[in-house]
Formats: sequence, C-alpha cells, structure tokens
Amino acid sequence: MKTTKRSTVKRVPKRGHYDQKTLYNVLDQNHICHVGIIHNDHPVVIPTLYGRFEDSLYLHGATVSRLMSELEKEIELSISIAKTKGLVLARSAFHHSLNYESVVIFGKGKLISEGPQKISALKSISDHIIPGRWEEVRQPTTKELKATKVISIPLDEASTKIRTGGPVDDKADYDLEIWAGEVPIIEHYGTPIADPKLSSKIQYLPNSVKKLLNS
Repeated sequence: MKTTKRSTVKRVPKRGHYDQKTLYNVLDQNHICHVGIIHNDHPVVIPTLYGRFEDSLYLHGATVSRLMSELEKEIELSISIAKTKGLVLARSAFHHSLNYESVVIFGKGKLISEGPQKISALKSISDHIIPGRWEEVRQPTTKELKATKVISIPLDEASTKIRTGGPVDDKADYDLEIWAGEVPIIEHYGTPIADPKLSSKIQYLPNSVKKLLNS
C-alpha cells in the first residue's frame, strides 16, 4: 500500500496509519462506506454496502444506478468509512472531540464482468455482512446477476486515522471545576426478530446468525 500526498493525514498526523493490518481491521468491522464522485459536474456522496476480500474493496448495485454507471467508467473516486467509538468531553467547548476510527481510500473502480469472479465478489459482500450466510440462502439467478453491477477498487492508496484517549485541555483549564472525560459508545447485536412470514416449520436460528451472536 502506497502513501501519497492526497492520502497523507494532514490534521494531527500522529493519528495517521498506513499499514494494511490497521486498514483491514477498520474495514472489516464496518458495513457502510460513503463514495464520493463527480456526477454531471457536481460532487455526489453516496452511502452503500461494501465487502473486502484480500486487497480489494467491492461495491454492488443496480445496473441503472448512477453510482455504478459512473464507477464503471474508471473515474477518480474517494471512499470514506468511519465509526464513532466515544464522546470526548473537555473542560472547554473548543476542545470537545470524538474517539473514532476512520478510513479514506482513493483510486479508480473497475467493472467485474459476468462469471465466477462476479459471483466471488458478491459472496465477499455477503460474507462481510454476516459470514456463512451465502451458503444458507438461494443463489442469484441469471436475471438477478444481469441486473447487478459489481465494482472492484484496489486498496493500494488509503490511510487510516484513529483517535483514542481522553480530552486534551488548555493547561489553565485543568483547574476548572468542570467534569471532563470520555463516554464510550459500545455496539452489540440484539435478539434476532423473525420475519412474520417465516414458515412455522423453521424453529431455529441459522448457523451464521448463531456464530454472529457468539462472536
């Protein structure tokens, strides 16, 4: 993975990370990315699901989607992903912040044609949401595959930015009688809710969901 001028963290550079391990760790813990492109001479940012397999990020959408239609032209793009890990409350309004993990990716997408590579890419998106679910469900039909475009984006120009820890106040403010600290944000999976149309014959959770709840 290369570090370029546009992928280098400018604000608080010590929070920047450029190694694959850190990048993949953040990508693999999230599900939605925001894709920025220029469409009809105007900037557009579109949220969408993604999947990662090895050193590529995969996006999918309807063949008529403006995002997919633009990305298959191999235009320049930027993708951002972020997760808030905690609220950082300082003694001054100025120094309030967030603890977070974020990724910014630059590059160009490439359309994946019909065939095994497209199926593999779609499986990676499915596995990114919940590993093992692909094998439990009906596979895409020929009609569904034709109605779907898949774009591959190489992860060779990206940066990760992470903030951790408590507030950083001005020295003079530490004597103020104002509470300061961090409020962590913790995510967890809730109890699964069955589809009301689920067959009465199905009285169990699929293995993919069981593993997810136990992870």
